[in-house]
Amino acid sequence: MASLASRPPAASVIAQVLRAQSTAPRRSRVDRLFGRSPLAPDADSWFRGALGELAVAQRLAGLGPEWRVIHAVPVGTRGADIDHLVIGPTGVFTVNTKHHAGRSVWVGERRVMVDGQRKDHLRNAAHEAARASRRLSAATGVAVDVAPLVVIVGASRLTANARSAQVVVLSSGSVAGWLRSRPWFLPPESVDSIAAAASDLATWNAAPAPEPDLAAFADLREQIGRARFRRRVWTGGLLVGLVGVTMTAPLWVGTVLAGTVIR
Repeated sequence: MASLASRPPAASVIAQVLRAQSTAPRRSRVDRLFGRSPLAPDADSWFRGALGELAVAQRLAGLGPEWRVIHAVPVGTRGADIDHLVIGPTGVFTVNTKHHAGRSVWVGERRVMVDGQRKDHLRNAAHEAARASRRLSAATGVAVDVAPLVVIVGASRLTANARSAQVVVLSSGSVAGWLRSRPWFLPPESVDSIAAAASDLATWNAAPAPEPDLAAFADLREQIGRARFRRRVWTGGLLVGLVGVTMTAPLWVGTVLAGTVIR
């Protein structure tokens, strides 16, 4: 790995997806016909995490030429990584992506709740930023402050009841605008210096991370999409058939079938 600057978004998580997926049995012809998902159960959470990181990376790509964004930064020897490290005129930020599709997310001063369940997003993000600050300060020889962000992807509702003193929680749609809106204070030479240190694997005391098979991941996404489409077709056909039955069958049959669908 020549430089972390060229590391693709979600590289670490994609590698985990493919590792878990390697144990999945092949689908039968009937499975494919009826749209059974090819995704292994152990790969599901990793897959959703990868989609979240890719979505946020796409938002960060629009920041502009003054900014440097490094993805999937490996840290230490235990497999940890920083989803996105953002360096620009308004400062240095770690971005911890959380994909909570369709969930209700509540943000308080000291905690984040997802569908009523407490999550350690704030604590983990603060630890991540403090660790990055120490590493970058040692590598550059100057104090580098790093601010932690948690970026929520896909939530049906994001309610901020209070703000954390340390960690900023944002939706994926607002992260780029928020970063650009902060006061500018880092000159271009400082941005370049910090980005150079951040791109060096030695800064993070990490072993080289294997590069994921992006083509295999793209193929898996396509298979999942086709399976989802087939399930929708079958579900739609079933509903149309039930509607037809209720229109032509005796009244009591239609009532029973309609009640079954509603339940």
